[in-house]
Amino acid sequence: MYCERKRLGEMLRDADIITPEQLEIALEEKKRSKERLGKILVDLGFTTEGIILDFLGSQLNIPHINLDEVDIQQFDSKIRKDALEGLIRRHLILPISKEGKIITVAMADPLDVFALDDMKKAIGFDIQPVIATEGMIKSAIERVYGRAESTLEEILKGMDTGRFDVVRATDEVAVDLTSRGAEKEAPIIKLVNHILLQAIQRGASDIHIEPYQKDIRLRYRIDGILHEFEAPPKSVHGAMVSRIKILGTMDIAEHRLPQDGRAKIIVENREADLRISIIPTVNGEKVVIRVLDPKGLCVDMAKLGFEEDVLRLYAKMITSPHGIILITGPTGSGKSTTLYSTLRLINSGDKNIITIEDPVEYMIRGINQVQARPDIGLDFTTGLRSFMRQDPDIILVGEIRDRETAEVAINAALTGHLVFATLHTNDTAGAVTRLVSMGIEPFLITSTVILVVAQRLIRKVCPKCGEEYEPSPILLSELGINLKPEEKIMFKKGQGCGHCTRTGYRGRIGAFEVMQMTDAIRDMILARESSHLIKEEAIRQGMLTLEEAAMKKVLSGQTTSEELIRVVFEARGKVEVHSNEGKEEKRK
Repeated sequence: MYCERKRLGEMLRDADIITPEQLEIALEEKKRSKERLGKILVDLGFTTEGIILDFLGSQLNIPHINLDEVDIQQFDSKIRKDALEGLIRRHLILPISKEGKIITVAMADPLDVFALDDMKKAIGFDIQPVIATEGMIKSAIERVYGRAESTLEEILKGMDTGRFDVVRATDEVAVDLTSRGAEKEAPIIKLVNHILLQAIQRGASDIHIEPYQKDIRLRYRIDGILHEFEAPPKSVHGAMVSRIKILGTMDIAEHRLPQDGRAKIIVENREADLRISIIPTVNGEKVVIRVLDPKGLCVDMAKLGFEEDVLRLYAKMITSPHGIILITGPTGSGKSTTLYSTLRLINSGDKNIITIEDPVEYMIRGINQVQARPDIGLDFTTGLRSFMRQDPDIILVGEIRDRETAEVAINAALTGHLVFATLHTNDTAGAVTRLVSMGIEPFLITSTVILVVAQRLIRKVCPKCGEEYEPSPILLSELGINLKPEEKIMFKKGQGCGHCTRTGYRGRIGAFEVMQMTDAIRDMILARESSHLIKEEAIRQGMLTLEEAAMKKVLSGQTTSEELIRVVFEARGKVEVHSNEGKEEKRK
C-alpha cells in the first residue's frame, strides 16, 4: 500500500499540484500517522480533496460519483454480510452496485490496489472502482451499517444505575473508541466512550462534566464556545468519574483532593491525547478533559489565517539565526497552535530544537520537549539555564511569566540562539510594556526582540449553510466601512445545520497583528514611549492591526460581523455596534 500511495504523491508532484518539499513533509507525516497520503495532503493544506479527485479521475479515466444520489441499499445481499464490514470500514471501499459478475465500488483512493484485491477476494467478483469523497463514503457506510457508536439513550436503556465495579488498568495503552469490540464493553465504559467520541466528532477542544444536586451538566467547548448536550443521570456520575480516573491512571479512591491525569484514545485510526483535571465540589467531582487532536496541528502557515504580506514577513523572521519572537494573546487565542506549526515548519535534521512547556500538548518527532515541573524545581527558568548546555539552535519557552525567565530568554538570544516564547498581552505594543513592567531594561528588549505577534481566534462561517446577505448601512457605519452610493458589499452568515451543530460556524481561523522591530520603534522603546504611541508608529510603517485583519476575514466571507464584534471590538471596549439581523445592540 505504501508504494502505491507514494505513486500518488509522485503523480501530484509531477503535475505541479504539490511541491517536492510538500511531498517530503507529507510522506514523513504518513510514516507517523499511518493515514492515507491523499488525506494527509488535504489536512496539511497542500491541496484540496476536490483537486486530487479531479486529477485522479482525469489521469486514470475513472468516473466520479455522488453517493447521495445512489441507492446503495439495493445491492446483492452477499456483499452486505457482516464479515465485510471491517474490510469496508478499514479501507473505505464501499460496494454500491452489481452488474453481472462486476461489482462497482466507491473509493477515495483508486490507487489502493491492496484494498481492491482484498475486496475481490472477499466477494469473488471482479471490481470496477469509481471515485467519491472520503466524507461521502463514510456517510454512506453509516447509512448501510449504522453508526459504530450507540446513542446515549441506547447506552442508558436497561442500564443498572446502581453500583459499578471498576478495575484499574495495568498497562498505559490507547483506548480505541471506534473498534467493533468496543460495543461489547461494560455499560459504563460505553457511556464514557460515547461522551469522548461525540466530543471528537464535533471537534470539541474541552469536555466539561459538572455535577449538581440532582443532575449532571455535560458541555463541550466547540470553536471556543461552550455548548450544552444531553447528559446521563446523576446516578451514574460516580461510576463515570471512576472510569475517567482509570483512563488517566489517577487514584479512584481519592475524592477530596484535585487530581490531574492524561490518556490516549484512538478514533478512526487516529490517536488523540487527553489532559484530565478533576476537582471536588459540594455536589461531587467536576471533570474537565482537554482534547488534543494532532489533526489540529497545521504546517501550512497560510491555513492558520496569516495575510499574504504578513506571512512573508513571518516566514522570513522565523529563519533568523538569533533573537526573540514573542507570540501574544489571551488564553485560548491559539498561541500554542501557531508555535507548534512554526516549529514543525522549521524542524530539520541540522537544527537542535528544545522546548520547555507546561503542559507539553503535542509530541513532535525531532524536537526535544521538556515538561515543566515546578513542584520539583523544574520551572521555565531552571529548564532554560540547563538548555544552554545542550548546544541548542532554537529554544521555545512555554510562557514568560516573570523577570527571571525573561532575563534567561534574553541571555539566550544575546548568545546567538533563536527563542520563541508566549506572553499574555492584548496587542503587539503591549508586549513591550509588559517586559518593562517585569523590570527588563529597554536596551535589552531592543537588542533581542525581533518580532511580536498578537493573535485571536475567530469562528469561520459553516461551509455547508453559509449564505450571503447585504449588511445594513448602520452596521457598515459602526464597522467604519464607508461606501459610495453605487457600491455594494456582501457579508456572509451561517444559517445553522447539522454540520455545524446549528451554530452557523464550523472551525476557527486566526487574525494576526505582526510588529517588526524597526529602528524607529527601537528608538521609541529606548525613550520609554507609551505602548499606544509605539503602536501608532508601527501602523504608520504598514502594520495590519487585529481589527483590520479580522475585518479582512469578514469582507472575504470567512467569518461574520458578529464574530468581529465579539472577539475584537468588544474585547477592546468599542461602543454600540449593531447587527443587521435585528438583534439587540451590543454595548460596552
